[in-house]
Amino acid sequence: MLAPPPAPTGSRKSPPTPAEAAGADAGAGAALPRGLKQRHLSMIALGGAIGAGLFVGSGVGIRAAGPAIVVAYVLAGGLVLLVMRMLAEMSAADPATGSFSVHAAKALGPWAGLTAGWLYWSLLVVSVAAEAIGAADIMTGWLPGVPGWVWMTLFMAVFTGSNLAAVRRFGDLEFWFAGLKVTAICVFLLLGALAVCGLLPGTAAPGTAHLTGHGGFLPHGPHGLALGLVAAVFAYGGLETVTIAAAESADPVRAVGRAARTVVWRICLFYIGSMAVIVTLLPWDSGTAHTSPYSGTLERMGVPGAGHLMNAVVLVALLSAMNANVYGSSRMLYALVHRGDAPRALGRVTPGGVPRNAALASAAFGFAAVVLSVVWPDTVFRFLLNAVGATILIVWFLIGLSQLRLRRRHARRGDAEPPVRMWLFPHLTRLTLLAIGAVLVVMAFEPDSRTQVLCTGAWAGLLVVCGLLNGRRRSRERQTAAHAGAGRRAG
Repeated sequence: MLAPPPAPTGSRKSPPTPAEAAGADAGAGAALPRGLKQRHLSMIALGGAIGAGLFVGSGVGIRAAGPAIVVAYVLAGGLVLLVMRMLAEMSAADPATGSFSVHAAKALGPWAGLTAGWLYWSLLVVSVAAEAIGAADIMTGWLPGVPGWVWMTLFMAVFTGSNLAAVRRFGDLEFWFAGLKVTAICVFLLLGALAVCGLLPGTAAPGTAHLTGHGGFLPHGPHGLALGLVAAVFAYGGLETVTIAAAESADPVRAVGRAARTVVWRICLFYIGSMAVIVTLLPWDSGTAHTSPYSGTLERMGVPGAGHLMNAVVLVALLSAMNANVYGSSRMLYALVHRGDAPRALGRVTPGGVPRNAALASAAFGFAAVVLSVVWPDTVFRFLLNAVGATILIVWFLIGLSQLRLRRRHARRGDAEPPVRMWLFPHLTRLTLLAIGAVLVVMAFEPDSRTQVLCTGAWAGLLVVCGLLNGRRRSRERQTAAHAGAGRRAG
């Protein structure tokens, strides 16, 4: 791990707080071999912007907001842009395997690091199960003679194996996955732009008929836009992985800085651009716009085999997300071990520099969730999904609080400016925190998402209590060790 930039000559340095010491310990212990190249990081950052949520979950947002889903994606994109900027500031100043969990421990205390780390780990491992189910459903549709559990087991085995190899192998696999996703979405956008302009053979320019007709641009009013915003927020989840992977690259500061600079055009191109194409070419209230918006749009453009083609793209997106989530969960668990927030046995590293036990534990929980989805799909597995439903928002909130606290602390000490800085600090940081809180309030008042907020809140509350108790235990251990050391010196 790279050290933070040195303070200028003559700057005032105060002793580290307990929270800073906890974070420093985490950073020092969580250094892994830097086997990822810049091309890996570039494609991981690029591919992270094209998740399965974009292809699978966008229909929910279109049903809620209608053509105004474009506005919802703009607003959600602005929110995630600010969150990523804050995260990039902290990660560029202090690249660490645990990313935002390390920053939270430094800024807010050990309880925050434990809470952020375990929240994100649980989100990733449950997501692995959901993605395995989605990928198996696609394969079963193509090959109905093979049971879905066979495909789930195969996918889990493949991606567990890829994450037990050297990190460069993970990077190579994710590089090709991301390349396929980027190519697919770029072709979709190119064909869509031609169709919108009436330049695609066999299609006529739709004009604004689908944007202003069928109830208007905002058919369900502000309430529908708010629901579309909630759906759009969760489609952006996954961009954080690049800051976790950056700690295993040759130049973490450069990798994080580049990701922060390019996130704007990635959001505009991939998310907002594709939503604009879909609602311009398809009536928002059509069945295909709700269930398979990308396939329906390709069919509208006359692309043969559009359904199978998009299923293939979604399959690649799901497999890519599985690979990245097994990786991210293993690194987050490894960082938790080195702060004393997880069993020490999970922190062992292979000669090749892979946290094998952390990867196996993460994959095992993901596989257990797959089994639960088969045995108790409507009870236990649904509870797991609800428990992590609002996790990303809580993690983003902790990122904002951490950046607010760390920037002020560095300013008081006179430290050097970080390589990447949050815009209009502290005003945009505070605005981001308010926006995240507003999204949570909207979710809490909606019957379909209220259970997610309650379950995730309960899980987060339990983690906070565990973090506080664990912090008190470690504090007592340090005091006991200090007294013992003083006694030996006196003797």
